[in-house]
Amino acid sequence: MNISFWRLGWRSLWRDLRSGELRLLIVAVTLAVATLTAVGFFADRLKGGLQRDARQLLGGDAVISSDNPTPAVFAAKARALGLDVVQTLGFPTMARASDAKGGGTKLVALKVVEPGYPLRGSLKVTNQPGAPDILTKNIPAPGEAWVEAPLLEGISVQMGDVLLLGDASLRVAKIIVNEPDRGAGFMNFAPRVMINRADVAATKLIQPASRVSYRMAVAGEDRRVKDFVTWALDEAKNSQVRGVRVESLQNGRPELGQTLERAEKFLNLIALLAALLSAVAVALAARGFAASHLDDCAMLRVLGLSQRTIASSYAFEFTVIGLLASGLGVVFGYAVHHVFVLLLAGLVDAALPAAGLWPVLFGLGMGLTLLLAFGLPPVLQLAQVPPLRVIRRDVGNLKPVSLGVLGLGVAGFATLLLAASSDVKLGLIAVGGFAAATLVFAVLSWLAVKLLRWSVNESTAPRWLVLATRQISARPAFAVVQVSALAVGLLALVLLVLLRTDLISSWRQATPADAPNRFVINVMPEQGEAFVKALRDGGVTKFDWYPMIRGRLVAVNGKAVTPDDYVDDRAKRLVDREFNLSNSAQKPSQNDVVAGRWTEEEQGAISVEEGIAKTLNLKLGDSLRFDVGGVQTESKVTSLRKVDWGSMRANFFVMYPVSQLPNVSATFMSAFKAPATPGFDNALVRSFPNITSVDMTTTIKQIQRVLDQVIGAVEFLFAFTLAAGLVVLFAAVTATREERAREFAIMRAIGAQSRLLRHVQRAELIGVGLLAGFLASVVATAVGWALAKYVFDFEWTVSLWVPLFGSLSGALLALAAGWWGLREVLRRPVVETLRRAAQ
Repeated sequence: MNISFWRLGWRSLWRDLRSGELRLLIVAVTLAVATLTAVGFFADRLKGGLQRDARQLLGGDAVISSDNPTPAVFAAKARALGLDVVQTLGFPTMARASDAKGGGTKLVALKVVEPGYPLRGSLKVTNQPGAPDILTKNIPAPGEAWVEAPLLEGISVQMGDVLLLGDASLRVAKIIVNEPDRGAGFMNFAPRVMINRADVAATKLIQPASRVSYRMAVAGEDRRVKDFVTWALDEAKNSQVRGVRVESLQNGRPELGQTLERAEKFLNLIALLAALLSAVAVALAARGFAASHLDDCAMLRVLGLSQRTIASSYAFEFTVIGLLASGLGVVFGYAVHHVFVLLLAGLVDAALPAAGLWPVLFGLGMGLTLLLAFGLPPVLQLAQVPPLRVIRRDVGNLKPVSLGVLGLGVAGFATLLLAASSDVKLGLIAVGGFAAATLVFAVLSWLAVKLLRWSVNESTAPRWLVLATRQISARPAFAVVQVSALAVGLLALVLLVLLRTDLISSWRQATPADAPNRFVINVMPEQGEAFVKALRDGGVTKFDWYPMIRGRLVAVNGKAVTPDDYVDDRAKRLVDREFNLSNSAQKPSQNDVVAGRWTEEEQGAISVEEGIAKTLNLKLGDSLRFDVGGVQTESKVTSLRKVDWGSMRANFFVMYPVSQLPNVSATFMSAFKAPATPGFDNALVRSFPNITSVDMTTTIKQIQRVLDQVIGAVEFLFAFTLAAGLVVLFAAVTATREERAREFAIMRAIGAQSRLLRHVQRAELIGVGLLAGFLASVVATAVGWALAKYVFDFEWTVSLWVPLFGSLSGALLALAAGWWGLREVLRRPVVETLRRAAQ
């Protein structure tokens, strides 16, 4: 027989497509590629958008920021290189309405700008609430103030009214909708007020001890900007220049990327699970495909067709199917990623740049690798099946060629998954966890099959149970494959449920319903009792109350420290400024001690936040000397704390574990959830005019909105992984359909009733499902803990109910998949079943 492999491959492809034998393979590959490319398209476009908007986020091509007026040498150097230069400054202050408007007050983030601002991007403003937005390169004229809408509502001021800032009276002229270079620092959560640099002196707000942030932005040709950044970085290391930071496109503001980082990890995890499940489904479907083609290959061998031609024809068929399924997956993935953009509207710019070709190429490569790695090895066995082998209905053990293809394919597939994860820990835990889980499932299921046969007493057990036990133990290899495949599918499904209920719930706990939405500072000691009473009288029963002490670190282990002692920029800034210290005999409930011990009322002790300890190279037992208002105190580090800075609670870098610090001047701060009583904030400020009150309501709502959007996108992609899991369940249950048909045919021929066989089938499916569900639940708990601890940084609570519910769910899902995939086996007439069994 002389026929080319590609002609034989085309004929086989067309026949298998019409018969539906390739349907499960196509679905599995399409699902895997769709989930991976959907995340890939979204990440690629988001990255392009961030690069496009980076200059606007900075406010220029590069920025010099400092806590003091920017040294003149930086501006001179920039102008000498032909760069445009604009300087701005910002600080928090209290804005108030006139007495005629009720005298309301509110903390604002004041920004002082000069002509030329912004160098990159444009301001978006409006003339009246609800009016169309206007893009402008202009800035407030002298005597004007541009404000954000929440300020107008907060102090009952309208357009054209007077706004009081310090000693200056300014007219509200425009409403700021968006400014390109607004940061995400703590004080920038307050409503923005923008004024002209010519008006700053009249306010008299900047005093010698004022905390002001200065920014000098430059823009120009890329080559000249690069030269300036190189020079500025060297100049910033000069011992005569302190507190200067250089921000460029490479190290500039990462707020948007940080906001989406965790969402991207969630999406990557779900895509990895879908790909891993699809690999299992492809392997199971390929095994069934190979079994159904035994007779065809045996006949081709009888007719003299070479093994090489048969193997090449199947390789050709699978390559074409891989390209077809991968192409479908890329199309679906491209459509799905648009849903992500819509679900995350407001969090990401809908006008993102077009995606590149990398997600397309990656999706096609992943689909082909998936199909060839897990689908081709059992099919290649067909080329080496001798004609008499068809009698045994077995493709035999894997040959060296198939093993080589499998090994190379698995290695390539794992490499692609690690690359797709974009996070080494996430990829290793997901891929390594599933690989280890598959091995564990195989070993434990083999032991369970042996134990099952030994534990069932055939003389006393019901007939259906005896037959079901024999069915399982008669094919131990099939039982191990079936249980392992079911367990892998259930592992992903259980893990998704645990992630949804525990990880995302833990995420939401960062902003619980009773989270503080007011932060008050500068409460004087003599006002403490009256302030606390005012809170309680207003209905506030739960609040943080801590002393706040300003101190500078001057020595470590008796050696004086200076910024020059450190290489890290953050360490230099910390040593060059004052710390916010506090004291409390009781450890803050939201802090965990990770090293050492917190001992209440321990004199001469100090507790340090673990992050700042790492930055400053501090360890347990170190002696720290702080200068507090001219009084120096020496203390020993006795504990390191893990602080949740996203908890919306009062937190401190350094704390003394004592209730009183004598001879130390301090003010107090409080964090609480404000009551809904109208006028509460204004009454509090009138009673204590020296305090600074920060309203975080808008910020908390924004955080919760972001969480809702991200969770919506994650759950949308969950549907794809759920579908992949169900495909695996269906493939695992139906993998032995023809074997079951032959065995049931014999039983029915010798008089077994359909009712008995239904009981046998149900018992087998329930037993396999219970075992797979239990194993999957246990492993899912372990994998979930690893992801929570090492990837998402969440607290993980293990529930003892998970194995029980997992076992029951496994039994129900296996029973449902068996009913759907195997119902036709028991409905066949006996003659037809015997005829098929004899073929």
